[in-house]
Amino acid sequence: MSQPVLSANKRELTTKGGLNSLRREGRIPAVVYNRHGTATPISILAKEFEKETAHASESTIFKLSIDGTTAEAFIKDRQLDWIKGSVVHVDFFEVEKDQMLHAKVSIHLVGVPIGVRNGGILENPAHEIEVECLPGDLPPKIEVDVTDLEANHSLHVRDIKLAPGVKVLTSGDLVFAVVKFAKIEVEPVVEVAEVEAEAAIEGAPATDEKSATDKTATDKTATDRTVTDRTATDRAVTDRTATDRTATDRAPKKKG
Repeated sequence: MSQPVLSANKRELTTKGGLNSLRREGRIPAVVYNRHGTATPISILAKEFEKETAHASESTIFKLSIDGTTAEAFIKDRQLDWIKGSVVHVDFFEVEKDQMLHAKVSIHLVGVPIGVRNGGILENPAHEIEVECLPGDLPPKIEVDVTDLEANHSLHVRDIKLAPGVKVLTSGDLVFAVVKFAKIEVEPVVEVAEVEAEAAIEGAPATDEKSATDKTATDKTATDRTVTDRTATDRAVTDRTATDRTATDRAPKKKG
């Protein structure tokens, strides 16, 4: 991949009105910083910046052509107009070929893991790592082949192989790729059975109480019937006695 080039001009305008005037002309105000603390105000073409940064990463080093002089720098920060969706300001940091630098490099996973083909899900917890190297050794991105990654297996930063001149600053224990199986929820059949058993146990006393109540009601009914029968019998005896007495009184008395 060839190094992207941006044409730039030094600028004197620093007021808000002057910066807005540059933007209306299709240019983006920018500043180039270096490790010595120097800041150089410049402006770049908005369309060219959009084109050259379309596939760039945080670690991409640009060649800046500033009024006939060249400098190499990567994008340190950019400000966006979220309403218009355009870049309104850019900060560059100049690098020196013989000076080590720290930069973040993005990780790109390549291939379809075996674990995914067997029904797993690929997760990518970390998307970049921090490295230290010379500007000429800085990779624009790190591609990692995950084709052989099986289910319930993971890849760590220590598994990444880089050029000898690139030192990884991120912890080697950091996981950046893992294949997991999706969890399948199973209905708690045992728990349902336990609930039913508990319900049956809880219902037992209620059944006994109901039986006792029914028995009491039956006994009471039988007692009521017995009392009724006795009353009827007593009445019958009384009626017969009264009848017999009446008959006796009506019978003619024998003369002596």
